[in-house]
Amino acid sequence: MAEIPAAVWNALAPQHDGLVDNPFLDHRFLLALEQSGSASNRTGWQPQHLLLSDSTGTLVGAMPLYLKSHSQGEYVFDHGWADAFQRAGGEYYPKLQCAVPFTPVTGPRFLAKDDASRTALIRTAETLATRNNISSVHATFVSEAEADLARGSGWLVRHDTQYHWHNDGFSSFEDFLGTLSSRHRKVTRRERRDALEADGLTVKWLTGADLTEAVWDQFFEFYQDTGSRKWGRPYLNRRFFSLLSEAMADRVLLMFAYDGDEPIAGTFSMIGHDRLYGRYWGATRNVPFLHFELCYYQAIDYAIAHKLPVVEAGAQGEHKLARGYAPATTRSVHWIGHPGLRDAVARFVAQERASVAREQEQLERYTPFRHGDPH
Repeated sequence: MAEIPAAVWNALAPQHDGLVDNPFLDHRFLLALEQSGSASNRTGWQPQHLLLSDSTGTLVGAMPLYLKSHSQGEYVFDHGWADAFQRAGGEYYPKLQCAVPFTPVTGPRFLAKDDASRTALIRTAETLATRNNISSVHATFVSEAEADLARGSGWLVRHDTQYHWHNDGFSSFEDFLGTLSSRHRKVTRRERRDALEADGLTVKWLTGADLTEAVWDQFFEFYQDTGSRKWGRPYLNRRFFSLLSEAMADRVLLMFAYDGDEPIAGTFSMIGHDRLYGRYWGATRNVPFLHFELCYYQAIDYAIAHKLPVVEAGAQGEHKLARGYAPATTRSVHWIGHPGLRDAVARFVAQERASVAREQEQLERYTPFRHGDPH
């Protein structure tokens, strides 16, 4: 990313008031991942970004692309495909991954102003894989339009489910609670009360100049605790957060829970043009319902206060449904070079899409909203 002018890269992504709508596609975010060493050759994320220029040499397209030696940090799981191909005598790795590393957030992946340029990027990725005997190319958390475009180019499409909260013009959290059934209103109020009042905790929102190195030290302690319990080693290192804070602190939001002056838990989110993206959580003390308070309810409070239409609460987690977060479809697209593997994967993803659709129909029946209320 350091070899690509930031203004040129960012100009290819959707913008509002001079800022990239989706902060994870901002050149500064991707640069911080690389400069910190979080996304690097050493961690199995070797940058291979594609750039598309017209006949005048003007950059008209770009794709965030990485050569990968594993399938970690993607949140779209293809380990089964890799194992099957290996057992059949094939070499699944290395593969090419078009993504924002460690980030299960939908956004543009084929950065260009028109579909012809996006298609050229798709074809170039295929050519790069074919010429270098690379098994596959994957683009994860693509937009619906990009998924349709890739499907038209012969790529396979996968679906999965996340949970997003939608702001229907609420003026307060109580206004939002009015859309829930009586039982869910009572449960939500009790969870919020038990999370904070029982231990006398307070919550602060921190962004911009609030994000001192001391604050980041504390958050990193939270982040490491959750990472070590979930997957053994956190993907992001301490330097990443400092670099990100230096570059785009106004688009970062930390929410800390304090016992007096001592922070005991915190969340990390990014602020987009029209939504809040919840990413990481951690705590040094186990407090009932504090996870729900910081990750879900405080995020709703922030979105209402700042008139953001959507909160994306990260990957997976059916428990989010009862807290007002509705099912949303995510998409990924896949080019498989080997015909036999492609046929097997094609059958799998077709069955998977049908299963996801049925599951979402079931989940809609268990939303906490009063009958007939929008969400």
